[in-house]
Amino acid sequence: MQYDFLTIGGATEDITVYTQDGIIIENKKDLLRPRLFAFEYGAKMKVDNAYSTFGGGAANAAVCLARFGFKVASLVAVGDDIRGRQILKNLKSRQVDCRSAQIYPGAPSGFSFLLVGPGGEHVVFSNRAANQNLSIGVREQGLIRRAKWVYLTSLSGNWQAALAGIFSAPPAQIVWDPGHIQLHSGLKGIGKYLAKTTILKINRDEALELILSQEKFRRTKPAELAKIKNLLKILKSFGPRIVVITSGQQGADAFDGQNFFRQDVIKEKKRIDTTGVGDAFGSSLAAGLEYFHGDLDKAMYLGAKNTASVIGEQGAQNGLLDKTALARIVLK
Repeated sequence: MQYDFLTIGGATEDITVYTQDGIIIENKKDLLRPRLFAFEYGAKMKVDNAYSTFGGGAANAAVCLARFGFKVASLVAVGDDIRGRQILKNLKSRQVDCRSAQIYPGAPSGFSFLLVGPGGEHVVFSNRAANQNLSIGVREQGLIRRAKWVYLTSLSGNWQAALAGIFSAPPAQIVWDPGHIQLHSGLKGIGKYLAKTTILKINRDEALELILSQEKFRRTKPAELAKIKNLLKILKSFGPRIVVITSGQQGADAFDGQNFFRQDVIKEKKRIDTTGVGDAFGSSLAAGLEYFHGDLDKAMYLGAKNTASVIGEQGAQNGLLDKTALARIVLK
């Protein structure tokens, strides 16, 4: 079977706790940790609400793309437990093909604990569990070759072998939203794959981390690295065809080697939960490039529209636009 999109990466249960007792601390002297979410040491905090939903980069992207009407498969790893069965049941109910999911007896399925504070901002504590067992063999490479697009998210475990397997069987186009483990390995760890990447999508902090993994850029003045166009140009020099950097409430920017693109945040709903907004933006961007025949400006707009929708709902997979909304969307 041929697929419009294949998503690869994590699938989890998300346990989300809301509290107003935390505070945001500005930490601008640290480029990699400019804002901190803090609590009084040793104190007992009030929980306003708590929910159990589903998440994980590959799962979130798959649900988003399937809601737009694309034929989507998801390559994820779960344990042979109740949580794993529920994760796959959720994906199937949302029209995502899970026949290639890897199920590992004896391994617990992955989960994340999300702490949501004032303004809907959050921090995530992730237990990768069975996600670490995801492997890419001959069967999986065949699936990759049958996909028009691959949407690649965070990998764990033996991720180096997984990356080698994915990029040795490249699809027509690949969108890569690397995880913190990949970014922490620096350009030395992932640089050779960037030239095979259609779109590199990362946030501003991640962009800085990847750039600063190179010794020569550590001598660059902070003021120069504060300029988004400089970040885009440096990342483009690493090899991807298109670079997209998201900057939270400051919107998103992209560079294709010739033109810069800018997309402001669209504010349509009250900010309830920022969980999954990066996945919503990135997968909607990919959907837009397919739907609008490579028009990056329109694709970024669609990403912003879907982000505005999902941010007003609880959880990473609720509030996503569907193909009906896509058909009637008023584009700039």
